[in-house]
Amino acid sequence: MERIAITDKAATIVKQLQAKHGDLIFHQSGGCCDGSSPMIFEKDDMYLDESDIFMGTLEGVPFYMNKDQFEYWKHTHLTVDITEGRGASFSLEIPLGLRFIIHSRLLTNEENALLNPN
Repeated sequence: MERIAITDKAATIVKQLQAKHGDLIFHQSGGCCDGSSPMIFEKDDMYLDESDIFMGTLEGVPFYMNKDQFEYWKHTHLTVDITEGRGASFSLEIPLGLRFIIHSRLLTNEENALLNPN
């Protein structure tokens, strides 16, 4: 059971970015710029610390979320998608005139019990 998934359209962009930039990392901070939008960076351009939670891997790219955002989103399943438009971040898809977005749905009772045990 996964907390996070990716659409085919977004996966195509990730593969394109991997071909150009090499190893990548997704991060959703909830901080400045695009707020809670997922951003993708070259692996060595993102510093992770104890406040970042590993959510899963999408197309071979690890996805991390700041723990404050995780507390907000932990009862949802997230799907990374791509849309036209220029976000206000340093994410690698921005020069393509695209930006990653999140679609969410509440976890089922079964999913919640497995992913968020007390």
